[in-house]
Amino acid sequence: MTDALKRLSEEGVAIWLDDLSRKRISSGDLAELLDAQHVVGVTTNPAIFQKAISHGDGYEEQLADLAARKVTVEEAVRMITTADVRDAADVLRPVHESTGGLDGRVSIEVDPRLAHDTRATIAEAKQLAWLVDRPNTFIKIPATRAGLPAITETIGRGISVNVTLIFSLDRYREVMDAYQAGLEQAKARGLDLDSIYSVASFFVSRVDTEIDKRLSAIGTPEAEALRGKAALANARLAYQAYEEVVAADRWQALERAGANTQRPLWASTGVKDPNLPDTLYVTELVAPGTVNTMPEPTLRATEDHGEIAGDTVRGTYRQARADLDALAGVGVDYDDVVRVLEEEGVEKFETAWVALLESTQAELERLAREEG
Repeated sequence: MTDALKRLSEEGVAIWLDDLSRKRISSGDLAELLDAQHVVGVTTNPAIFQKAISHGDGYEEQLADLAARKVTVEEAVRMITTADVRDAADVLRPVHESTGGLDGRVSIEVDPRLAHDTRATIAEAKQLAWLVDRPNTFIKIPATRAGLPAITETIGRGISVNVTLIFSLDRYREVMDAYQAGLEQAKARGLDLDSIYSVASFFVSRVDTEIDKRLSAIGTPEAEALRGKAALANARLAYQAYEEVVAADRWQALERAGANTQRPLWASTGVKDPNLPDTLYVTELVAPGTVNTMPEPTLRATEDHGEIAGDTVRGTYRQARADLDALAGVGVDYDDVVRVLEEEGVEKFETAWVALLESTQAELERLAREEG
């Protein structure tokens, strides 16, 4: 069997796992994925932590200690999540060292309830960087309007950032601008730019989910013919925008000063529509200098039957633009789609975070009663 994941890596795509739990770390499963499946990074989000901690495996002793200390539920959740990220970062440290700092990274997100509060997001990013205290971590900041200046300020302080919840091409360009502005601030402060890294997480499958729902409601043959095309077109045009930015004078000056490229990261790459190939957002988004963060089922599917046929992004821009332009022709409003997706993305993470707080609070109260 061809090693599709190895081929993907050879094409310049960094394979990251979109999942983390204490059991995955302690069982050796994470280390095995690094050795056997070419995984070189890990991403987390509030929904991933909510699922992991609510299942409880491996968290009992720490929860009992936190209950004995009578900490707040917010502190308890942060102690638990940062412990997992710290331990995962230690597992990935050899990858970080062997890639010169490029990969071997673990991401942890700021409290999603702060997504529209610039100052609080900056404060949380600083706190998380201090709590985890590992050089191979990313602090995840959502690409909301309030998040953009927070990205600039955080990068400007020398903290590496994974910018998340990017759906629109315009917002992606603003994210790249925010990163460059942060590097310029860091340079002005005398910081070493070569120690600052960033990825920009451009979401894929949710675009098709939202747009295909609207195309089905329209129901014309022209609309139906566009199903399953928008997400790839959107992502491919994002890569075109990235190529334009890194070729420009502003970026070239930063690169000469030692800056690292903000790699495009394909997020939300698990296919939701059973009528589409389950490896679609992997095999059709192969381009050098990118990251693809996959849930484990997508990783396994790619390993099993993914067909990696070289670069599938560059050279597709004209068709991608035509596919997106065709949406307007059948009545789909792209600007409204990406607005809805950003709002829903923040809301989903907020909901997961609140659920995590509630389940943790219940567990702390149970343990406190048993101790008492």
